[in-house]
Parts: sequence; structure tokens; C-alpha cells
Amino acid sequence: MLPSSRDVIIVGAGNAAFCAAHAAAEHGVSVLVLERAPEEESGGNSRFTAGAFRCVYNGVDDLRQLMPDLTDEEIANTDFGTYTEDKFFDDMGRVTEYRTDPDLCELLVTRSKDTMRWMQSKGIRFIPIYGRQAYKIDGKFKFWGGLTVEAWGGGPGLVEAHTKIAKKGGIAIAYNARAVSLIADDDGVHGVRIKHEGRTVDVKAKCVVLAAGGFQANTEMRTRYLGPTWELAKIRGTRFNTGDAIRMALDIGAMPTGNWSGCHAVAWDRNAPEFGDLTVGDNFQKHSYPWGIMINANGERFVDEGADFRNYTYAKYGRVILMQPGQFAWQVFDKKIIPMLRDEYRIKQVTKVRAETLEELTRKLDDVNSDRALETIKAYNKAVRTDMKFNPNVKDGRRTEGLPINKSNWANTVDEPPFEAYAVTCGITFTFGGLKIDTSGRVIDTDGQAISGLHAAGELVGGLFYFNYPGGTGLMAGSVFGKIAGTTAGQRAAQMPS
Repeated sequence: MLPSSRDVIIVGAGNAAFCAAHAAAEHGVSVLVLERAPEEESGGNSRFTAGAFRCVYNGVDDLRQLMPDLTDEEIANTDFGTYTEDKFFDDMGRVTEYRTDPDLCELLVTRSKDTMRWMQSKGIRFIPIYGRQAYKIDGKFKFWGGLTVEAWGGGPGLVEAHTKIAKKGGIAIAYNARAVSLIADDDGVHGVRIKHEGRTVDVKAKCVVLAAGGFQANTEMRTRYLGPTWELAKIRGTRFNTGDAIRMALDIGAMPTGNWSGCHAVAWDRNAPEFGDLTVGDNFQKHSYPWGIMINANGERFVDEGADFRNYTYAKYGRVILMQPGQFAWQVFDKKIIPMLRDEYRIKQVTKVRAETLEELTRKLDDVNSDRALETIKAYNKAVRTDMKFNPNVKDGRRTEGLPINKSNWANTVDEPPFEAYAVTCGITFTFGGLKIDTSGRVIDTDGQAISGLHAAGELVGGLFYFNYPGGTGLMAGSVFGKIAGTTAGQRAAQMPS
């Protein structure tokens, strides 16, 4: 049974939503979290992630504050490096082609470290991303690409920890509770109309925080805003992110902003289901492509696989794959690289071929011009600068020369059997267009004014990401802006008369 009123209502139950709930509750107000999904599928996209957070740290001491379980042995055997505010700003500017909203970007970067400490103080546990983000070279791990920290237990562990903290703090969570519309008038937002277990009810609130994700699971909105062919993309995460909260806000005059034709989209197993599968989690992704090559249906390479660390290219290469003939590609590796492939290549639910010769391999590539594929691989092998040493922990400059599309780094010849290839298509994570907010997390209307009582955080906020995305920034942005929106809502609700 839903209550008739709560001081603050949070629409959504992922990482951003829970950060908003925790922050609001710190002000002594009553908080209700609305989760459209049943409990076993709760957590939005956060449950489907690997749990990586991109945050500022100036050395091991900062990391030890986040991860007190770090041992002296781990520290001695690891080069964690640093990830400074300047580097974070540079990465955000570069990958978004300097379109990121400067005010929101400044908050994301400058508050990332303190927000992580706040989460850790609440009971969220973090660990280093060994394996996916550091390779052991000459007896020592070296982290690369600005991504070092992940939530213990990945996305599922993060959601479970948030849920436990919320319940312990007296925050109510309603499952199977779909927000239908905002209760609003000329004075602002006063609650939410909710369909809960088949019945529609109104719950009043002093403040509402929208944190229910983008519109990626809505085929019609995807095609309308992202464009033709996007109805054919797979959905990496939850089936429940259909843009409801964005629509509710637009219906009362909220300002749309950001890259509405853009999204986070990656290489995803070609035969994965239409939506994310919690039994597989994030393992349909295939992110070792920088060490190999990708070939399309015409038997040709179509992208510089080694342009940068995967953290800075994976979120845009899904779009490139979707635009290939047949909306797929094959990632090709040989004996040298196969042992280095990420764990997601070893799951049972994988579209894979294996062969002892290149001729046999190219014949096994479904729907590919095999003769042209063989020519492409042989031409690629001849173009590799084999006088340069391969090093996966740095941009090693080992490249090709003389090809129509050269590979800039990690150009390994594909010439030692056995050979393996993995079929991928486009998997969309979240959409970049969304609602305009100010630096207090308040939703702005089309006249440029804050909508009284309405706040937003997470993937449905527009303006942060354009064209591309630095890995791990989604959870970090959800945390930073969730905390900001929850704090603003909690403070406002606490000051209002009962």
C-alpha cells in the first residue's frame, strides 16, 4: 500500500536515484523511492553495469580512503598512477568534442572524489579493477585510461548495497510502481501519479527527484530521436527505461537539452537477447577489440581499432558497427592475444568461431565476403610495424602504415594459429539527450526558470555527453548529481511547512 504523501519522492531505483534518496534523508525528511520493475529486476541500468566509477584521485592515499582493504602487497605490485582533475576535464572535453556543459562538467569532475568518499562512508564498498583495467607487465600491474575503481559485486552488488543502506535509513521503496505523470500546477510540482500493482493512485510530495534513466528501451523514441536503424539495436540494460520520467517532465514544460541524436552504444554479442539478461549481466560486451581487428560483411576493416584505450572509444564504436552492412562485425584475434581477452569472451552465450588457418577462419565468418576478408587480414599483417614493441598498458604507437584505415596502436599481426573471431552488433546503454538542470539539480523549464519542487539526476539529465563518453562516467555522474539533487530536495522539503 502506497502512502498518501511523502516529503520527497524519488522516481527510479538505480545508483543516481539511491544517491538522491540517501542525500535527501540526511535532512530528516521522509523519502519514497518508486521502482517500476519488480524487486528481482530492480536497479535500472545500474544493476547491469560492471560497476566502474571514473573519479579523481591524486595517488594511492586517495585510493586507500575509498578502498581501505587495499593491502601493502597490492600497492607494492601495482602502479595506480594518478587521475587528476585536469586529466578528467581533458578527457571530458576531448571525447565530447568540447560540447559538454561546462557547469555540469565542473561539478562532475570537482565533486567526484568527495562523492565517492561520501558513498564509502554510507557503506558502499569499492575495489580496484584488476584484470579489465590493468595488465601485469614485468611483474607489476599498471592501471590505464583513468579507470581504477569499481563497486564490490559489480552492478548487482552496488544496487544491493544501496538498497540495504536505504532500508536501514528508513527510506521506503515501492516496487512495481510506475510513475505515470507529475502532479503539477502553476506553483510547481506537488507529487506523482503512480500505477502500483494495477491501480492508479496519487501520492503528494513537497519535492520530486526524477532519476529513471533514458529512453533507450523505447523503440519508437529511439527511432524518432536517434534515427533510422536504431530500432535494430540491442538494449544492454533494463527493459524498463522507456523515457517515462523525461516525458513526464516535458509534459509540464521542462527544457529538453543535450545530444538527443546521440547515445552510449558498444560492441555487443550479435545474438544477445533484445534486452539485458541479468544471468549474463554485462558479459555480452566485447571490449578487447583494441588488441585485434574488426571486419564487416564486405570483408573489410572499417575503423581504427587502436585509436585510443577502449575506455575512450567503446561507447561510440557501437554506432559505427550498427551502420555497417547487416549491422554487425567480427572481431578477429590470434594465439598471441587470445589469452589476454577479457572474461566476457569466455562465457557460454557467445557467437564465436575458431580455426587453425586464416583460410578456414574467414570461411567460417557468417554473412561475410570470405575472400575479401582473407585479403584484408593479409594486407593488414604486411602493414604492421613489427619493429615496435606491443604494450597493452600504454598507447604503444605500434601501428600500421599504408592502409586505407590505419591502426594507431596495438597493431598485432594476425598470423599465429589458432585464430578466433567473435560476432558483434550494437548494444545501446543509454541515451544522451534529456532534461536541463541547474547546478543545484533543479529542472529548468523552457522559459529558463527552475520548476519549483522538481529535480533530476542520472541518465535522463542532458548536456553532459555528446557523441562519446569516457568509461565509468555514467555511474560517477549519477552519484554526483544524485547527491546534489537529493540534497537540494531534502533541504527544500525540510524548510516547508508540514
